[in-house]
Amino acid sequence: MPHFDLVTLIKAVGTLGVAAIVFTESGLLIGLFLPGDSLLFTAGFLASQGYLDIRWLVPLCFIAAVAGDSVGYAFGYRVGRALFNREDSRVFKRKHLERAEAFFEKHGGKAVVLARFLPIIRTCTPIVAGMGRMHYPRFLAFNVLGGFLWAVGVTMAGYFLGSMIPDVDRYLIPIVLFIILISIAPSAIHVWRESGAEITAHVRRRFVRTTGR
Repeated sequence: MPHFDLVTLIKAVGTLGVAAIVFTESGLLIGLFLPGDSLLFTAGFLASQGYLDIRWLVPLCFIAAVAGDSVGYAFGYRVGRALFNREDSRVFKRKHLERAEAFFEKHGGKAVVLARFLPIIRTCTPIVAGMGRMHYPRFLAFNVLGGFLWAVGVTMAGYFLGSMIPDVDRYLIPIVLFIILISIAPSAIHVWRESGAEITAHVRRRFVRTTGR
């Protein structure tokens, strides 16, 4: 198998370590930039090769995903909108919360499910749901559904691909890179649109100042 840092990481931390990373990325701000999608897929693939036990990997990652989102919800519920007044740091960026809030306002409870497949927004959405005082049983229902589709679905996709395709390990790096590209594409498009809107607004302001129109 080709050397790949994610493979090395998963082999080093094992099933419990993978579950811990999933928990952290699901609802803690320090997990904003952890590789959730590619981690689960690669862990599932390694389970198909005998490095991890799929019987433990899938339920533990599912539980970790649901528990992580619940912790994020509780944090948002407790802190409230005061978090928006916090200064930006290397880990925390207020714009990430603002994007998650806009996403949540647009999609409502479904955002808890959809956000599972969007890096960064995935981490911030449960916090925003808590800030908005979303009824917890309703949040939990969406949380469980999203956690199942994401944690179980992505992990089993890696497992079945590794089980069904001979010598698939030769293509693991391109596959994982493709997953990373697909997962960050929505966020990249959003940033590109935001930047375009800001540039357009700036040009318009300059035009008004110059022409007086």
